[in-house]
Amino acid sequence: MIVSIRNEHLAIDFSTKGAELKSIVGIDSSVNYMWRGDAQFWGKFSPVLFPIVGALKENTYEYQGDKYNLSRHGFARDMEFAYELIGTTEIAFKLRHTEETLKNYPFEFELTLRYRLSGASLQCTYQVVNPSDKTMLFSIGGHPAFAAPLNSEGTYTDYYLQFNNDDEVTFHHIEDNLIADETTTIQLKDKVLPLTHELFYGDALVFKNLKSNHIRLLNTKNYNGLNFHFEGFPYFGIWAAIDADFVCLEPWCGVADGVNHNQQLEDKEGIEKLAAGETWERSWEVCCF
Repeated sequence: MIVSIRNEHLAIDFSTKGAELKSIVGIDSSVNYMWRGDAQFWGKFSPVLFPIVGALKENTYEYQGDKYNLSRHGFARDMEFAYELIGTTEIAFKLRHTEETLKNYPFEFELTLRYRLSGASLQCTYQVVNPSDKTMLFSIGGHPAFAAPLNSEGTYTDYYLQFNNDDEVTFHHIEDNLIADETTTIQLKDKVLPLTHELFYGDALVFKNLKSNHIRLLNTKNYNGLNFHFEGFPYFGIWAAIDADFVCLEPWCGVADGVNHNQQLEDKEGIEKLAAGETWERSWEVCCF
């Protein structure tokens, strides 16, 4: 089911399946800032990654002596969320544990994705509540795919990412969907990373030590672009499907297993630990122009 919010600047569409952001359209310009979801390349738009980010080693983890299986990025992106419209400019999607989720993820949870429009900006807030009497372990992350080019003018290589606090970036390579020890450092002229399709032929670029909390998607042909702001996310991914005209800007609290991980959930890098009865929140925001 498609549901929408809007204001005088932007019109936003979501799917209740996965609480997935599907389009951000400028009211005056008619520019859609989101990827179109062409299944020939990648049929998603902005999945939520929960309760894991990335892949598990052998798609398996152990917790308190038992083994469980979760597919890459977890199950939330494939589940139907309840929703509540808050006026015309805000919407909240909610998901709770079920008997089925408990089979492979033995934690009770309440997950809320709240989207709010303010001017030409859309804020996404992840809220996780632990309703149980034991500590909850989880990871969560965003995966929004932004179009490049944003309209019919220009090509992919006319676009670039500009970081606010990094003169160089070091990313981890991915090996069989897992995080490898091998890294590559890219020097950034004027804090700019030019986009090329070849940049993503080895899968996502996984950053563990970004200094930036603000990345701009810009181009050399026109003034259309966006500012992507994120706080409190220790990991970040940048990805595009092979030869596809989009770029994903992915703030993560959690990361895929390393190639040498022992598969113990409590030892998983970046795992969040939420005490009984506690609430956890993080937000990212995109401003379109």
